[in-house]
Amino acid sequence: MTEASDQTSSLLKMIEQVLQRGEIALVVTTLSGPETIGAKVLVRESGDRLGSLGDPELDSIVVSHAAHFFISREETRMFRVSELAPDYPAAREISLLFERLQPAPRLVVCGAGHVGAALARLAALTGYHATLLDDRAEFLNHDRFPEEQIELVVAEDWSSAVREAVGNGRGVSVAVVTRGHNEDEQCMQAVVPANPDYVGLIGSKRRTSIVIDRLRDAGVPEEQLKNIHAPIGLDIGAVTPEEVALAILAEIVAERRGASGGSLSAWRRKG
Repeated sequence: MTEASDQTSSLLKMIEQVLQRGEIALVVTTLSGPETIGAKVLVRESGDRLGSLGDPELDSIVVSHAAHFFISREETRMFRVSELAPDYPAAREISLLFERLQPAPRLVVCGAGHVGAALARLAALTGYHATLLDDRAEFLNHDRFPEEQIELVVAEDWSSAVREAVGNGRGVSVAVVTRGHNEDEQCMQAVVPANPDYVGLIGSKRRTSIVIDRLRDAGVPEEQLKNIHAPIGLDIGAVTPEEVALAILAEIVAERRGASGGSLSAWRRKG
């Protein structure tokens, strides 16, 4: 087996491991320049790398910029090396493709009532793998949810079921839309420690404040409490369950993409 084949095999194994662990990494490929076209390097969030673009200095430039790319939440972007390191030899000739490597987005929906059901269906339609939990088995059947992207879980114990569904929280959004305070609190107690990418709680300001105050009394740090979206969703004047689901998913997508969730045409009405 050649050195190039060995490197490709190692990269593929590392990519598989990253996805299995729910981690995020960056794959950078040389698109043009004097170095080997198609050369790849994989950079993990820790800064560890595997592979090479053919020059240690160029590899270091990529690793240095990787942290900024992770923060940007972009999925793909082409850079000329002149944008990253203008003094690098032949910087203008070399272009690199940055690609974010991450698992498919997941949404855990706690509560299979009208809103939860609509949210799971909408999430599946937009490319999320949805896990729908409820302690009422009659609410979870495949006749009601035939979509392959929706996993149905009967929660005999909310806390255990939620913890298992959320896992390490990476790449996971959680919407708590159960039928009552007790169920909400059990779910939130299990969700918050995992630090998922997004966590939202349905209900009025008063109802959600009660749950959050109880979490605070239970010792949940303020930094984690600040990350809770409660009441959940964007303000679109939603009334029906489907509209509420749309408002929730819109906020989840905005959070995932690092967007504000505002109107794209708001600038036309300023002044």
